[in-house]
Amino acid sequence: MADSSTPRPRATSNRSTTPQSSSFTDYISSGWAERSEVDVVARDQAAFAADRRNRLSQRFPGKRLIVPAGAAKVRSNDTDYPFRTHSTFAHLTGWGSDAVAGSVLVMEPTDAGHTATLYFRPAAGRDTNEFYANSDVGEFWTGPRPSLSNVATDLGLATLPLAQFEAVLDLVDSSALIVRDADRDMTDQVDGRRLLMADSEALEHDGDDDLSRDLSELRLVKDSYEVGEMRAAVNATQQGFNDIIADLPNIVAHARGERLVEGTFNRRARAEGNTVGYDTIAASGPHACVLHWTRNDGPVTPGDLILIDAGIELDSYYTADITRTLPIRGSFTEIQRRVYDAVLEAADAAFAIVRPGIKFRDIHAEAMRVIAEKTAEWGLLPVSAEESLLPDNQYHRRYMVHGTSHHLGIDVHDCAAARREMYLDGVLEPGMVFTIEPGLYFQPDDLTVPEEYRGIGVRIEDDILVTQDGAENLSVNIPRTADAVEAWMARS
Repeated sequence: MADSSTPRPRATSNRSTTPQSSSFTDYISSGWAERSEVDVVARDQAAFAADRRNRLSQRFPGKRLIVPAGAAKVRSNDTDYPFRTHSTFAHLTGWGSDAVAGSVLVMEPTDAGHTATLYFRPAAGRDTNEFYANSDVGEFWTGPRPSLSNVATDLGLATLPLAQFEAVLDLVDSSALIVRDADRDMTDQVDGRRLLMADSEALEHDGDDDLSRDLSELRLVKDSYEVGEMRAAVNATQQGFNDIIADLPNIVAHARGERLVEGTFNRRARAEGNTVGYDTIAASGPHACVLHWTRNDGPVTPGDLILIDAGIELDSYYTADITRTLPIRGSFTEIQRRVYDAVLEAADAAFAIVRPGIKFRDIHAEAMRVIAEKTAEWGLLPVSAEESLLPDNQYHRRYMVHGTSHHLGIDVHDCAAARREMYLDGVLEPGMVFTIEPGLYFQPDDLTVPEEYRGIGVRIEDDILVTQDGAENLSVNIPRTADAVEAWMARS
């Protein structure tokens, strides 16, 4: 690993106009007022993050655990994407949107478990030229960086300069595990040291895979802090939907109204949180039949439906994931309402069975029962609903090819590395949060459905919390029924 104090070269280095003379360096390095340390108290999440680290420690006794935050990713020449730290790093440290790129959490094994240390690059001092000449970390370019002591207090973690992480790398052996997808360069450094000590040229990283798996499974059940953040994310998202409806006249008037939907929602996301939790889907008319329509470059035309799948990510990174399908004119046609009510019935049926002890996959099965019954009732299937539901048939899935639920939290598709027996085949526990999101999508060129259905896409998605004796729909206050949606739009 390169010396952590060495600035990452930029393409601008061959055309920099920054003066290099000693006179300039002396002048720009002097004449600054003294700064006093800002009083910092531990953030609310610090105690919860410490508990998560303790639970992880119990799963990996004697193992050195390396959890990188990740590096900034280049978007185009001289510009990076907005930095978002790796979700596992955020979960174990409590450091969210204010995290410093390139940081790394190390959990060193001890007789009593592990000690945790956060390594990051602190502020560039004015005894170096970095504070004005380094566009990656210099205060003139990116603003003040937090101090080691402030972050230690804020997160309740020991902190050290990133340059000292070299000493950790020198200790890497077969007992060290790393979150492989968090930082490619750091993973390569760890792998290189492993190879030097291995008896063969083959590099095994099963232990790393076990670490990622267990980190995902630790997030299946949310603690009280996480549940509170999920509620806040849903509430902020509701404001975003309200903004869209209020802006509908401008949206309809623009040739690329879907872009205005996206922009209106993103404005609220930046005001109330960090950003959007995922690319907003603003799918009007036939675009609603494209499950992940994120181009958002079409018109929003009265008489059509618009499917909006959007969620606000808070500064803690916890995100909502909500879908509402709205009649652009303000009221549903008869066919639109028929499809909408069928999807709502499927969503409500799935929600009705949620309680601790059932299998996660049962939620999808219940929603599919309703989807099969409705599409059979409308004469769209070549067999009965009962026959379609047989594993070897599944004709109704032509009109809903996606799943009904996924776990939700610090990632919009949370806990993705969890084992199948813990996820799809897992048993629900209080504190789990996931979506219920059935839909019906009739492609504009689908000859298996009557013409009046073609081009209609409807999805209704809510965020669900498993409670001690049932479930709570966290997004129930965002209008869901056809009548409530029409009234919602009329009010705005």
